[in-house]
Amino acid sequence: MTFAYRDLGPRAGVPVVFITHLAAVLDNWDPRVVDGIATKHRVITFDNRGVGASTGSTPKTIQEMAKDAVTFIRALGLERVDILSFSMGGMIAQVIVQSDPQLVRKLILAGTGPAGGEGIKNVTRVSHLDTVRALFTFRIRSSSCSSRAPPTGVEPEKSSSPG
Repeated sequence: MTFAYRDLGPRAGVPVVFITHLAAVLDNWDPRVVDGIATKHRVITFDNRGVGASTGSTPKTIQEMAKDAVTFIRALGLERVDILSFSMGGMIAQVIVQSDPQLVRKLILAGTGPAGGEGIKNVTRVSHLDTVRALFTFRIRSSSCSSRAPPTGVEPEKSSSPG
């Protein structure tokens, strides 16, 4: 398995790992947000397993996605991170904080709720309906990533884990 990712900003301090929403790839982050935070912090965006340029099969649960995110973070040799998460990424981040609290220094949850919370079970259906509506109305917006370089890959099983 290889995770595609981008690594921007200064190398000093605790990095900020961005965790995306449902069906998103690392390029879906608004470049103004990525670039703004990257002026003062190391920013790492990545594609979840089986999504975008990352290899492997797409996980079926939020818990599996959280485990993958921790695997990715550890593969980079990071022992402590801040997490900025959006929507489904927030659900993933909440599981990470529960399972690996020592890994996360600060957590930002945006546009999210708890897995299984009220209305959460409808998110996928609503997202699919919005996609179909966009296709029929030709109102599809895309954002371009701030970095022109192709994403980098990391293979967790070949990296050394901190002991």
